[in-house]
Amino acid sequence: MDAIKADRMSLITNRPNKPPGLKGDPIFGCMRQYIRDPLGFVADAARDYGSVVCFPFLWRKVYLLSGPADIEAVLMTNHANFIKTALLRTPGVQRVMGNGLVTSDGEFWRRQRRLAQPAFHHARIAAYSNVAVQFAHELLQGWRNLAVVDLRKEMMKLTLGIVAKTLFNADTKGEENEIGQSLDTCIRLFATQWTLRGIFMQRFPTPDRRRLFSAAEKLDRAVYRIIAEHRKMGDTGDLLSLLVAAQDEDGSQMTDEQLRDEAMTLFLAGHETTAITLSWIWVLLMKSPEVEAKLHDELRALLDGRLPAFEDVTKLRYTEQIVKEAMRLYPPIWAIARQSLNEFNAGGYRIPGGSEIIISQWVNHRNPAYFDNPDKFQPERWTEAFTKQLPKYAYFPFSAGPRNCIGSGFAMMEGILILATMAQSISLRRVSTNFVRPFPSITLRPEGDLRVTVISRWNEGKEDAQKPGCPARC
Repeated sequence: MDAIKADRMSLITNRPNKPPGLKGDPIFGCMRQYIRDPLGFVADAARDYGSVVCFPFLWRKVYLLSGPADIEAVLMTNHANFIKTALLRTPGVQRVMGNGLVTSDGEFWRRQRRLAQPAFHHARIAAYSNVAVQFAHELLQGWRNLAVVDLRKEMMKLTLGIVAKTLFNADTKGEENEIGQSLDTCIRLFATQWTLRGIFMQRFPTPDRRRLFSAAEKLDRAVYRIIAEHRKMGDTGDLLSLLVAAQDEDGSQMTDEQLRDEAMTLFLAGHETTAITLSWIWVLLMKSPEVEAKLHDELRALLDGRLPAFEDVTKLRYTEQIVKEAMRLYPPIWAIARQSLNEFNAGGYRIPGGSEIIISQWVNHRNPAYFDNPDKFQPERWTEAFTKQLPKYAYFPFSAGPRNCIGSGFAMMEGILILATMAQSISLRRVSTNFVRPFPSITLRPEGDLRVTVISRWNEGKEDAQKPGCPARC
């Protein structure tokens, strides 16, 4: 990145306990360089200045940490010294996410985590697997051979239906477009939080603020409808039922607003991130015919045309490797931000209390010190031996420590089973040759023309046409 290379003269050296970094300009700091290319900025900063980098961002001092030991301290061994970043306490994020698991801290977060954890036990994840396969199968039945579909929208619709059914036992058919468009508006406006545009949105009734709040109102309508249905139905065995029935020590129960915040968090986390991962998997497979061929070989050998089941997850080893490698190259959450409460040590430097801390999966997952050919899509790298020798905090797509993603097991199972269900029946080919690029907001979406042509993998004929996942009129 030219801006960082040109700023090498600002490297802070020979000053005890101050990490190296960028000086930036007097007013904006490094904000303009960051806004131009967030992913390039953090990657080049870590490469050029080391595992602890300091840079100014408006009135803040921000520290980018990429050393595995420092990441472990922030996320695990010294996690009590760090709270969620101020970015998650802005009016826009609070309006959408409320005080759910992603945004809350302290004892309130611990209580909510305890209440939600039973919904993600092994037995429940096994039960959820049937829903993931069923919804993926139904999606394929609605496609035609040689049809052109929008990959991103289709994956979003698929995962939205799965999350609504498994976590809330709800049917969102008929609301998918409105919910999807509202989530899209929120994600895109979240990307502006650390810009002047975002700062104005947080403080004044700008058009962006009105759009964000309008999108949040539409999401509220869907979520509050689901909550009202659960109040009437009682326990239906899903997460929301557990939260509705949960009682505190004094006998009090969660209000509708508290339930709404947790439901919204799980909508966003469980729907958006899985859809992103599936979209990136297909983008990578379309560019890697040799990987796709090996995937088809595994599915043919293990499934032979039948729909996969939960028991197949541990046997679909190459399918799992593809999912892990896609999350390495394009982690659905590309950075974690924290704020330190007290001074701490990182890489031999003293970092002041109140500092903004960034830890980036995008940086660590593409570090050549840990991954050979780091920019290459190479699922075969994920052998048992490779995983054992990899530093623990070199690869962390679901975060780590006490605040690791509560649904990580569910997400891996879902990704493996959906990919197996779809890939044994179809291949996809891009319609456009335009470049697909990552769009870094809170999540890392694929941006660009994602229209694809559906290619049935079954031949014409009555017998083949009845294969479980065969698209209509194959």
